[in-house]
Amino acid sequence: MQRFLLLLLIICPFILAAQEKPHTDQSLYVVIGAFGVPKNAIEFTENANKKGYTAQFELNPKRKLFYVYVLHTEDRKAAINECIRLQKQSPYSDTWLYSGLLGENPQVIKINEAERKEAVEQLAVTEVLEPSPKESMEEKLDTEVKKVEERVVAQEKKPEPVVVPNPDTKSFIFRITALADGDTLAGDVDVYDADAVNKNRKSATYRGNDAVNVKPVNKTGNMVLECEVFGYRKVQLPINYNSPQDTDGVSVNGEQVTVSFELVRLQKGDKAIMFNVYFYKDAAIMRPESRYEVGSLLEMMQENPKYKIRIHGHTNGNAAGKIVSMGDSKNFFMLTKDNKEGHGSAKKLSEERALLIQQYLIENGIEANRMEVKAWGGKQPIYEVDHAAAHANVRVEIEILEN
Repeated sequence: MQRFLLLLLIICPFILAAQEKPHTDQSLYVVIGAFGVPKNAIEFTENANKKGYTAQFELNPKRKLFYVYVLHTEDRKAAINECIRLQKQSPYSDTWLYSGLLGENPQVIKINEAERKEAVEQLAVTEVLEPSPKESMEEKLDTEVKKVEERVVAQEKKPEPVVVPNPDTKSFIFRITALADGDTLAGDVDVYDADAVNKNRKSATYRGNDAVNVKPVNKTGNMVLECEVFGYRKVQLPINYNSPQDTDGVSVNGEQVTVSFELVRLQKGDKAIMFNVYFYKDAAIMRPESRYEVGSLLEMMQENPKYKIRIHGHTNGNAAGKIVSMGDSKNFFMLTKDNKEGHGSAKKLSEERALLIQQYLIENGIEANRMEVKAWGGKQPIYEVDHAAAHANVRVEIEILEN
């Protein structure tokens, strides 16, 4: 199994493209990796795509793992051939097959001996995999899958070693926790040059809760650290790179600088962008990688029953067009055969997306009277519609009305 790199929970929009076919209970998946930490699934998917594999990922809630797959098909023979090819001729020697709807109740596909032999022969490989006398091929495959998953989870829980800084950097740990209970929060810390003319221009981003090598942003050492985790108020901390110990909340132990961020929940009047919630093109359906952040919103609403919110929907531009809506199967994170297709304005699309978030919360036990919806269409863009970062205009914002 590949060595998995830790990536902070900043989910890039290039992870999943719009799906070319709906997922059904006859779907087969050629799986190349399993992860207990969503950010690791994201980086593994990115790396696979860079290597030329068309990788995507879905959550398997039964095993509480994210599965990265490179083929989704209903053709069993094609799936088996690709699985064996990857086992033999790619870095992904632990590749296996799953069937059914990922996110529902997937199961391991059993490749029988005849199918495996045929696939191996097509690859012109001389040796044929045989089951051991004491264990059937089905039992062997299921055992290997479980071993892979256990190894993945164990590896992800392994603490990161302290980063040894080079002469041009310092080793920092940005501790991000919730003030209320001290729980560790997944998040990033952005660094800004305090001496720059444009103080809103980010110089660097570092993952939280791990040792990272931080570079100076200027000669004076003056910089501003900014930490923002969805559901919590943003914190900004001025600090001097050359003498970090002079700042409250900062400790220095040898070569290790530790900066503590204790975050408080959003309060009445606060508004937060759901940066890690993405939608399929022209659709009021979320992509699978949105599960974590919309789950954070649900957790926030469950944690404080007094919260009342307004869900703001935004699009990139005001052009009317196709609108794909969720079907009766109520799959919030996947295009399916029962999706409904219509036509409407950009404002209508933004409303449908905000309503989808509301419906997700209702389906998970949040009372409807605790939520309002506001549709803006493209009236409040963050960037111009033709800007390189215009995809950020397609977003949902949460405003706290009561707490």
